[in-house]
Amino acid sequence: MNAEVEQMRIALIEDDPLLRKEIHFHLKQFGFIVFAVSNGKSLDELLTTEPIDALVLDLTLPGEDGVSIAHRIRQSIPSMGIVMLTARTSLPDRLRGYEAGADIYLSKPIAPEELTSTLLSLHRRVKRAKNPAIWSINLQDRSLTGELPHQRVVLTHSERVLLVALIQAPSHTLETDIICQLLNQRLEAEDIGKRALESLVSRLRKKIAGVLEEDAEPALRAVWGVGYQLCLPMDIRP
Repeated sequence: MNAEVEQMRIALIEDDPLLRKEIHFHLKQFGFIVFAVSNGKSLDELLTTEPIDALVLDLTLPGEDGVSIAHRIRQSIPSMGIVMLTARTSLPDRLRGYEAGADIYLSKPIAPEELTSTLLSLHRRVKRAKNPAIWSINLQDRSLTGELPHQRVVLTHSERVLLVALIQAPSHTLETDIICQLLNQRLEAEDIGKRALESLVSRLRKKIAGVLEEDAEPALRAVWGVGYQLCLPMDIRP
């Protein structure tokens, strides 16, 4: 199996359950890590908890359509690969998809081999163009590392969940209530409220500040009336 395929994480957004199941099956058979959802709201929830390399996005969806989703994902996560997959193949439709931020526009039905090759080609192009982040979370050993040898912080499970959610969130900002819900869901806890979250953020700030330069800005900041924002350039390594 191609190692490049194993590392690529795909979000499939398709409202047709049979087609969603079929594409999901074929992509997994090729070795991709695939998360399948049916609409934009479910995609947003997924992106707060999972690192995603590329979207396979249907144009016609219930509620928010694929063009709108592509546009805002391109704005909030510029490095995300976006493959538009649809039966609507007229020139105006294709132009709308590209203008919204789609990298590639493919028509249904599509052979699994063609979709796989497209995703791999896109992944290589995005990796070459993407500027490396200064800090990285390693999901294997739950550590946060910077550019310098001494810049390494071991994270607790709750700290890792918090940072991964903020990395994937639009503008790297999440509401307090949403963060609490994510932590309670992921940690199977019932008592992580606003006060517990404040303590968690305070401890994490101090941890990271211990390996930052003296005049560096805090890694996390409170956004009044909203929640918290991640201020360090950061990526995720599975």
